Amino acid sequence: MKDIMSFCAPKYKKGGYTKVDVQIYQKSNLFVTSLCFQQEPEYGEGDKANLISQYPLEDLLDRFFVFVSDFYTELNTSKSKTCYLEFASSDLSDIQKLCGIIGKHVYAKKHLQNGNVCFELVIE
Repeated sequence: MKDIMSFCAPKYKKGGYTKVDVQIYQKSNLFVTSLCFQQEPEYGEGDKANLISQYPLEDLLDRFFVFVSDFYTELNTSKSKTCYLEFASSDLSDIQKLCGIIGKHVYAKKHLQNGNVCFELVIE
């Protein structure tokens, strides 16, 4: 994942969302933020927005205790290279920590451990 940026979804301007931080909103008991990014096929990631790779996304979800709450199907098409996702957590600090990846390079580094292929999340 590269070119990671905050994405202000139009739905945040509509009712039901309260802005609580620079790029973070609250709806009910959840805190949400949306990010856009480009995948990197050279790291085993997809090359189209409608096919977002499991890694490093799954590792980000685990690391920051967040989940994907909106896939933005209308934006994540086979014609687009830019991916859009909304992330959510009931804990504001989890979303704040996730926002720390904005502007960084994130990828899953493959390595062997005890004869098994493993992935290590790298954020640089």
